[in-house]
Amino acid sequence: MVLDVENLSFAYPEVELFDHLSFSLGEGEALALLGPSGSGKTTLLHLVAGLLQLQGGDVRWEGRSIAHLGEEELARLRLSYLGLVFQHHYLLAELSALENVLVTGYLAGSVDREWGLELLRRVGLEARAHLLPRALSGGERQRVALARALYKRPRLLLADEPTGSLDKRNAERMVALMKTLCRDLGTALLIATHDEHLVTDLPELRLGVQ
Repeated sequence: MVLDVENLSFAYPEVELFDHLSFSLGEGEALALLGPSGSGKTTLLHLVAGLLQLQGGDVRWEGRSIAHLGEEELARLRLSYLGLVFQHHYLLAELSALENVLVTGYLAGSVDREWGLELLRRVGLEARAHLLPRALSGGERQRVALARALYKRPRLLLADEPTGSLDKRNAERMVALMKTLCRDLGTALLIATHDEHLVTDLPELRLGVQ
């Protein structure tokens, strides 16, 4: 299994979000997190990513518990194991689309330009690789962000409302690309969204305020 969540419990002072929540994801599998604002979708993604301290239960990446890893080791593993996509693209304004895709390679000191171009081709943007983010549409920027998240071939992609700022057509295209690319790469996909019409073909986990 790429991801195992076992008996996860978490509460803020004013509300309990989860109580003994369990699920798992294998290679290329996808799961949709559904629920209204405040139901805990983002909190759950942060727990899975090791960005919040666990209160109860366990999160395992390929069988390895992250509960007791030191911050430095967890951060190092996160860089190679996880890809992250958010509602906002967070592209670097001074870098081209291709340079944004390759940014983690620059940081690691090993850049695979051809793989970056291939990812842009797969999201339909190879011809716009040289453009800065300001020259791209909102949907195009989000597709660049997806290519960047998949550049290091992560085992798990976490997507937090990745279509929240897109119109219906671009939202549908974005979700279709995520599903196809993750399946092709063997990357597990956990996508949080309030728009269940975008993920009707995916297994779902519904969250709600207790």
